[in-house]
Amino acid sequence: MSAPELEPGYTLRLAKEDFKFAAAHFTVFPDGSGELLHGHNFRVRVEVAGPRTDDMGLLVDVAALKDQIRSVCNALDEVTLIPEKSRFLSVQHEGDSVEVRFGERDYRLPAADVTLLPLPNVTMELLARLLWDKISPALHHAANVTTLRVEVEETSGQSCAYTASTNA
Repeated sequence: MSAPELEPGYTLRLAKEDFKFAAAHFTVFPDGSGELLHGHNFRVRVEVAGPRTDDMGLLVDVAALKDQIRSVCNALDEVTLIPEKSRFLSVQHEGDSVEVRFGERDYRLPAADVTLLPLPNVTMELLARLLWDKISPALHHAANVTTLRVEVEETSGQSCAYTASTNA
């Protein structure tokens, strides 16, 4: 069986120094155990791919895409990320605070320091997909882009990427 023929096309990679965010989180495991609250300096890398460029030789409006990536990173910077759809957590708003209960642990955090994510857990996998969902609207008018890949690096050498068609 021969390998499928590779379709010609372009891939643009963006991994700027300021595509990053520092955030606290803890991951919950299937058995109900979890990590201690800790932080990471997350890095974000984005690739867009497509079969052709426009008549100016551009695959995408790079400036607009970079602005969107920076905006998404800034919204997650210097906060504690809490998964509001976790079956293991209880999250309550009390005035200017957010109270999070996880097993025997109770956290009371200033609401301004918390970002509630529409996720069941805070993992690299789910962050990569969440960022894909938030970055992909910047490609709405990028007719030549067919694929978006978003990679989230938690620590050096440990990352996860989510890749999907932009036509879905």
